[in-house]
Amino acid sequence: MKTIMKAAAVTLAAVLLAGCDDDAKIAARNVSKAADQFEVNRRIVFYNGITDRYMLSIEGLCSVETSTSGHVLHVTCKVGRSSFKKHMLGLSDNVTFFVEHLEATKASMYHYRVIFKPQTILPDVDFRGSAGSAVEALTPDSSD
Repeated sequence: MKTIMKAAAVTLAAVLLAGCDDDAKIAARNVSKAADQFEVNRRIVFYNGITDRYMLSIEGLCSVETSTSGHVLHVTCKVGRSSFKKHMLGLSDNVTFFVEHLEATKASMYHYRVIFKPQTILPDVDFRGSAGSAVEALTPDSSD
């Protein structure tokens, strides 16, 4: 009973705190989430401020993330049903970028979008090596 009451209290607190955001923040968060789900057609352009020239343009269903240092931009684009391309671009004092949504994105300003993918709980494990080397690694050394 106490566990149910605690869960209800936590849920209520989360709902009340979520209600503190304004409409623009909720809509912006939902649009960003849609882009991270490869639902938004984007154009990412890199611009050199010294030469006044565009260096690179990437268009498509792309997710964008900056590194913690802010000096590298990671762009991952969906190019097929389960095919992706990843680009990493260095940023400097004279190189900047902008991201443009090429079409409008439908997003609620009243409800947060939550995406739950249970298949991500189980890792996709790749085994490298031979079965023989795995058996050798698990077999105790008889010379000890």
